[in-house]
Amino acid sequence: TPQSGTVSLDGQAYAQLSSRTLARQVAFLPQVLPIPEGVSVAQLVAYGRSPHNSFWGRLSGADRGAVDHALQRMGLEALADTALADLSGGQRQRAWLAMVLAQNTPVVLLDEPTTYLDISHQVELLDLMRELAAEGKTVVTVLHDINQACRYADHLAVMHQGRLVADGTPAQVVDAELMQRVFEVQVQVIREPVAGTPMCVVEKRTRAPT
Repeated sequence: TPQSGTVSLDGQAYAQLSSRTLARQVAFLPQVLPIPEGVSVAQLVAYGRSPHNSFWGRLSGADRGAVDHALQRMGLEALADTALADLSGGQRQRAWLAMVLAQNTPVVLLDEPTTYLDISHQVELLDLMRELAAEGKTVVTVLHDINQACRYADHLAVMHQGRLVADGTPAQVVDAELMQRVFEVQVQVIREPVAGTPMCVVEKRTRAPT
C-alpha cells in the first residue's frame, strides 16, 4: 500500500486487482532474491507460468513452450536441469530473467537487472530489453550506469533523495549541471560515437568522500 498517492494500472488501482490478475499483467524482478533449495533452472522458469496455468499448477503445452522459449532466449538450455544453487551469480540472474520472460506480461519491471552480469551479458540483457519494448511491452528498469541508461532507454526518470528531479529523453535530461547536482561529479557530456546518445566522461568528484 502506498504511503501516499495511488498506484494504478491502465487506470485501475492495484488494490482492486487480484494477485493472479496483476501477475498476468506485471512481471517484477527485484534486486535481491533468495536461492530456493532443490530447484532447477527449468523449474524456476516454469514458476513464471503460475499466473497462467490451472489451479493445480499443471503446465499446458503452451506453458512448456513458453518455458523452453525463455530458456533458449537467455541461453540456458544446457543448464535447464542444473540446481539454481549451483550456478554462478551471473547465470542465476539470467535464470530469474528467464522466469520473467516466461511470465509473458505486457509490463516488465526490473530492479538493477545487470547486477552480477559481466559486460557481455549486460549488453545481451539490455538488447533484450530493447527487443521486448519493440514487441510492444512496457519495460521499466533501474540502472545506475548513466551511459547504459542513455544508450538503451527511450525515457529517463532521474531520482535524487527519493524525489523525481528530471525526466524526458536522454538528450533532454542529461547535462553537466544535472550530474553535478545529483551525483556530485564534474563531467563532460559528449556524443556517444556509436549510438549518438549522450555520454558522460567524468573529470572529477566535486565532494570529498565522507
